[in-house]
Amino acid sequence: MITVELDNFSLKEICQSGQCFRMYETEENTYELIAGDQYLKMTQDGGIVNFHCSDMEFICYWVPYFDIDADYSSYIAKINPRDTYLSAAAECGSGIRILQQDLWEMIITFLISQQNNISRIRGCVERLCEAYGEKKISGEKEYYAFPNPERLAAASEDDLRGLGMGYRARYIVETTRSILNGEISLDRIYQYRYYSRAKQELLKLSGVGEKVADCICLFALHHMDAFPIDTHIRQVLDEHYKRGFPNRRYRGMRGIMQQYIFYYELNKK
Repeated sequence: MITVELDNFSLKEICQSGQCFRMYETEENTYELIAGDQYLKMTQDGGIVNFHCSDMEFICYWVPYFDIDADYSSYIAKINPRDTYLSAAAECGSGIRILQQDLWEMIITFLISQQNNISRIRGCVERLCEAYGEKKISGEKEYYAFPNPERLAAASEDDLRGLGMGYRARYIVETTRSILNGEISLDRIYQYRYYSRAKQELLKLSGVGEKVADCICLFALHHMDAFPIDTHIRQVLDEHYKRGFPNRRYRGMRGIMQQYIFYYELNKK
């Protein structure tokens, strides 16, 4: 077990931020996460966070995954103090980190997320993993890894509709085929230095529109200028930023501000 003291880090806020859909609170202040084929149990008491894994797993996998080395207080400090809305949003979600997740998993997950609520997305993803993911064991925990493209290629549209994917089933089948056929290269997308270039390539995939491409860029590729706009964010922009979001001020961290806004809108009531 690795124990660290972290500022601006909240398992609860990360779990509820809408970035990942295989992280669950199993009991008070205790969380379980499946990412790709990895399993992790975590507990938190104030700023003290326990990661139930080896030193090597923590350093090589979970530190980059949770963006632990980044100083998020410096991002919050750059918020315009006259922007009372964004200041309140950042205070509400100050423990959020931008996760650095697997590109393939994010592509399929956010195809599923379209016109869907978080609870249903979670259910769809779990059913997909149980049907096509490899069964794994970590200690006494049995779980299913996220299916790789080769495994998911065995699924037909009807199979996926049977798992509750609805119209998204076609997108999943066609996207899987495009990647396996080499029409779109995940390795190449990883290598693109610029957010705009990565987004342009992702938009070639079946079912991937502007919002989904931005989510993938932010939550998989760590392009911090990606700013996904869904219904919640659009309403905020219309109400609080009639002249447009101040992109220039928040260059290089627009995605972080988006997450503060998104989390705030979900939880302020």
